[in-house]
Amino acid sequence: MKLRNRLLASFLIIILVPVVTGFILLGVVANHEMKKLRESYGYTSQENKYSSTTIQLLSSATQDEFLQLLEIAQKTPEKLEDLGFLNKFNQQLLKQHSHIDIVKNDLLIYTGTQKEEDKGYLLPKYGCGQTNPNSGYYQGGEKQILIKQIDVSYDDGGFGAVYIVSQVDLFLPEVRALAIRIIGVILMVLVLTGFAITLWIYRGIINPVKRLRMASEQIKQGNLEYALNPQGDDEMAELCKSFEEMRTRLKESTDQKMIQDQESKILISNICHDLKTPITAIQGYVEGIMDGVADTPQKQEKYLKTIHSKANEMNTLINELTLYSKLDTNRAVYNFSKLNVKAYFDDCIEEIRTELEAQEIGLGYNNSVDEGTEIIADPEQLRRVINNIIGNAVKYMNNPKRYIDFRIKDVGDYLQVEIEDSGKGITGKDLPYIFERFYRADSSRNETKGNGIGLSIVKKIMDDHGGKIWATSKVDVGTTMYFVLRKYQEVPNE
Repeated sequence: MKLRNRLLASFLIIILVPVVTGFILLGVVANHEMKKLRESYGYTSQENKYSSTTIQLLSSATQDEFLQLLEIAQKTPEKLEDLGFLNKFNQQLLKQHSHIDIVKNDLLIYTGTQKEEDKGYLLPKYGCGQTNPNSGYYQGGEKQILIKQIDVSYDDGGFGAVYIVSQVDLFLPEVRALAIRIIGVILMVLVLTGFAITLWIYRGIINPVKRLRMASEQIKQGNLEYALNPQGDDEMAELCKSFEEMRTRLKESTDQKMIQDQESKILISNICHDLKTPITAIQGYVEGIMDGVADTPQKQEKYLKTIHSKANEMNTLINELTLYSKLDTNRAVYNFSKLNVKAYFDDCIEEIRTELEAQEIGLGYNNSVDEGTEIIADPEQLRRVINNIIGNAVKYMNNPKRYIDFRIKDVGDYLQVEIEDSGKGITGKDLPYIFERFYRADSSRNETKGNGIGLSIVKKIMDDHGGKIWATSKVDVGTTMYFVLRKYQEVPNE
């Protein structure tokens, strides 16, 4: 759940749950307490069950007794002078914090309480008006009294009144206890609701924050393998997902840097070896000249040619490393132009043929594309691709029959170049990796020269031209390199 929706839900829960639950529990508790009050005070009418004030409750509590006394006062007033009857009736009222007082001819002839502290009230005079069963005269002060009056006319001509006197201050604690219980229930609902919401928010927010903090600590200590595994679709889950993506990229970047560092070490090792070989040779021949070993013009010329050849090898290596560095960092500058396929490759083949003939390597050439076919390429870099492929083929050519077959084919919208050699071939396990940086199928440096970046340069140049390169090979038979380039086509103006 989204954090915004979670907070909104929390707000609604805080409001609705206590209200709804409070009403339900309030009804249950009130019903239970009112049942106890009805049992204690003899409530029978349904409408009095939910009286809203203490006086109404107390008035309702003595409603039945009032009606009984009213009937006696009207029909058999002489019973109001029967002490046995009065004591029994009064005992019933005492249970409800009430008692009866009887006045005849302005004289108090009976009181239901013997406590002096409960007698501090004034009784209304005869004729002041008869109350009804649900009301009475309220007297405040230290003692809170509710008095119900029934006027009586005796058979002997006397007059007076019977009073039901109820002590509100004694009844009030029970009502207060009911209110306290209800408030307690509401507070309990609020506490439980608050706890549930806190736990819900804690699990939705604090727990992810804890996991983020632990993950940050792990990353700070260099452990990039610690994964969060975020779940859900809320803001915290999205934050965890972003953090996990950051960790993954950081790990990839670190792994890549480790690979690059390892490749750099390999490159430095290869450079040191490849430079050491011609330098050692140059140093030896120069010392030979200086020591007088080359004591004839012919030997001196041979030594100088060897020195020149080794210097050229060093220069080629340095140029290749410089180009590799530029290509690897995308700083190489390409000069793309339209090239006629026939003219360009014919010129390349003539240059290559001369070099291969000097090494007694045969060259076959077949260009089957139309004479007007053109491509968009950098002529210098494309020539480097061809030279690197052929140079690599010559390097590993160990068969008695040494040849290279160069073919150019038209394959629809593309131009396909095939360069086949009769070299030692490449094993199936090595073939998928020959275009990777520093990869050498032949690990013995004593048998072959090179630093393992020639074919990686070829692939990078092809990628930058929007082309593709691959190879097929058979061990002890030879290897065929393929690369394709899109043909240039004029777009007609409409």
